[in-house]
Amino acid sequence: MANLYHCHIYGIIDLGYVTRDQVASVAQELVDGGVDILQLRAKGFSKDDIAAMACQIQPIAKLGQVPFIINDHADIALAVEADGVHVGQDDDSVAAARAVVGDQAIVGKSTHSLEQARAAAKEPVDYIGFGPLFATPTKPEYTPIGLEDIAQVHQDLDLPIFCIGGVKQENLPTITAQGAQRAVVVSGILQSSDKAAYIAACQSVLTQ
Repeated sequence: MANLYHCHIYGIIDLGYVTRDQVASVAQELVDGGVDILQLRAKGFSKDDIAAMACQIQPIAKLGQVPFIINDHADIALAVEADGVHVGQDDDSVAAARAVVGDQAIVGKSTHSLEQARAAAKEPVDYIGFGPLFATPTKPEYTPIGLEDIAQVHQDLDLPIFCIGGVKQENLPTITAQGAQRAVVVSGILQSSDKAAYIAACQSVLTQ
């Protein structure tokens, strides 16, 4: 299993921003550009479609030695030999997901409050997502939680915490000022004309 404490930039191939025929090329750009973890998030697609896209990404991530995570579907993660699965508050429990993918796989969980983060830390979880910090079109149904709990969640939890939700290069300094060391960056990377430069700029803020 990858040492997630060494990971800072979490990239997501989100089918809200990427078309199916772009999946492989975008995966290559993100891996070459320096993301530390890569996830496929394809809300609204059939399991067959998700598995087919995952099969395109998996060898690219493996060759680049970047952990590859499937959003929501532990069975797909197992079938395509991904490195792990990410579950939300309304998905399978961490224990149920781990029962499918095994003890050596990575299992992450979304949390939207300090209480949820503390609860997740009691599960067999490898990392959490914490947010959304800001309003984001990726998750319009969630109310932003702001920055005030970032320091506290890092104090309370001894596991990798990836801040998420409207995180972009321009607001990363305000996030790291609160103690964040890791972030999920979605639209900022995917909509950039130079993804490698964008990723490098984010890395420089998170690792300084």
